Amino acid sequence: MLENRIKYRHLQCFLEVTRQGSVVRAADVLALTQPAVSKKLKELEDILGVRLLERSKKGVELTPFGNVFLEHASTSVAALREGTERVAQAQQKGISRISIGVLPTVATSILPESVKRFRTGGIDVRLHLVSGPNALLMSQLRVGELDLVVGRLGVPEAMSGLSFQHLYSEQVTFTVRPNHPLLTKENFQISDIADYTVLYPPKGSITAPYVDRFLLSQGVGTLTDRIDTVSDSFGKEFIRNNDAVWIISRGVVAREISDGELDELPVDTKETLGAVGLTTRADSVPSMALKLFMNAIRDTAQTLDSYYKPIDHHHKDGPAI
Repeated sequence: MLENRIKYRHLQCFLEVTRQGSVVRAADVLALTQPAVSKKLKELEDILGVRLLERSKKGVELTPFGNVFLEHASTSVAALREGTERVAQAQQKGISRISIGVLPTVATSILPESVKRFRTGGIDVRLHLVSGPNALLMSQLRVGELDLVVGRLGVPEAMSGLSFQHLYSEQVTFTVRPNHPLLTKENFQISDIADYTVLYPPKGSITAPYVDRFLLSQGVGTLTDRIDTVSDSFGKEFIRNNDAVWIISRGVVAREISDGELDELPVDTKETLGAVGLTTRADSVPSMALKLFMNAIRDTAQTLDSYYKPIDHHHKDGPAI
């Protein structure tokens, strides 16, 4: 392909001759000999199969083909220059900061490993991690207080002016301590959770509508013994020491479930499946450091994909719901 034969020096010589209107002056600016510049121009014209420049009494002028090629050559060189400058800036110490909004679904799953991967790249960028309700984080992102939000896809009305990149899909889980009475209860029904304290996503949280609809579809009425919380530290500690049920995004407790520290009730929650990904402002161009951080998150999400998948309850003791 033609573009694979065109090199940066070809474009550099073409643009400088166009700018100076003279091969001699362009050679001086580029610190090259006049024959070297002329050779690069000839090679470029041979590759494209057209004349780009013509000599005249005024100097060197663009042909119609040269005018067409000029715009694209300028854009290409400018993009390359910006890219190299961004890389150089990213390598400098303490020059920038990235502000990341983090939802609980990723704070304890993919984010720690993502940060580790990013920091091993040798880029000294200060990471500012902010946790909070989805609506708050999205509003901070929209006004530029945050550069990125990592978590579940927001509701449509909250996504105006924002761009979402999907990483994986995740559902909620009904989490309990190992040896919880409901794990061995005969003829377990989801309505049985009403006999225990239930930790529930509060109104305004990203998963609350999913859980509300799911329990309604299962015929589960008002839960009288209920604690509304999005605190993962409280939730993990509370259910370890109580016969409580925690309704939470699986990513928050995936590692503890995998390690056997916590367990899941045999409830099919596919109806609560939601997209998890990266949300940025649609009109912004990510810095090099932010791009590298987003790449670290993508790589981690692919590596830890199995953590987000619920256990197949058909292969566990007890009936599946």
